[in-house]
Amino acid sequence: MKNNKLSIKELDFYYGDFKALHNVSMEVEENKVTALIGPSGCGKSTFLKTLNRMNDLVDGSKVDGTILYDGEDIYGKYDIIQLRKKIGMVFQAPNPFAMSIYDNIAYGPRIHGIKNRRVLDQIVERSLSQAAIWDEVKDRLNKPALGLSGGQQQRLCIARVLAVEPDVLLMDEPTSALDPVSTSRIEDLIDELKKDYTIIIVTHNMQQAGRISDFTAFFLHGYLEEMGPTETIFFNPESKKTEDYISGRFG
Repeated sequence: MKNNKLSIKELDFYYGDFKALHNVSMEVEENKVTALIGPSGCGKSTFLKTLNRMNDLVDGSKVDGTILYDGEDIYGKYDIIQLRKKIGMVFQAPNPFAMSIYDNIAYGPRIHGIKNRRVLDQIVERSLSQAAIWDEVKDRLNKPALGLSGGQQQRLCIARVLAVEPDVLLMDEPTSALDPVSTSRIEDLIDELKKDYTIIIVTHNMQQAGRISDFTAFFLHGYLEEMGPTETIFFNPESKKTEDYISGRFG
């Protein structure tokens, strides 16, 4: 039996008077990669940020509808710090903190009360290993994270999210600022991570969505136009608009 990690029902989202999302409903399956595709400005990133309430930080934003995470309404009485611990986010541009590689990874666990150095050492090694970067940085943990290459910085940022033991990973175009080799490494990493995490990724790259996702959701003008298994969306979509977008006729 499939297990839905997130259940979104009739979601509307507003920036002030502007309605950015219209009546979006979808189920996000556990331990799968769901890709969000669509032209710029169609609501993909806005939708992604509703899933861990990052949009709460925007003045005048408003949500109607329901988002259930493991059956609990995240816009009810859910503790927002706990929510962002459980549903972590990796951004488009790598954004390591201006501190050492070690302190970048230990930052989250320390905020959540872990002070024991031996425990922190274990978390740092585990997280960097999970993000496939431990072997590259294990001899320079006390060096500045900003000295890493772009691809390494993005894997470090993934490790930083993993350090607080999330359940869901949200990725907002995590490879758009990277070269093809680094992009390939992140894609391989995503494929590995889905064994332990539920992953939702915004991507502009059709080929990337086709390579790494189990399910694809196509957004257009703030509406969820179509969602299904990636193979179905790419090769046998129900909507003419989906077919036109996938085939490059617009967007």
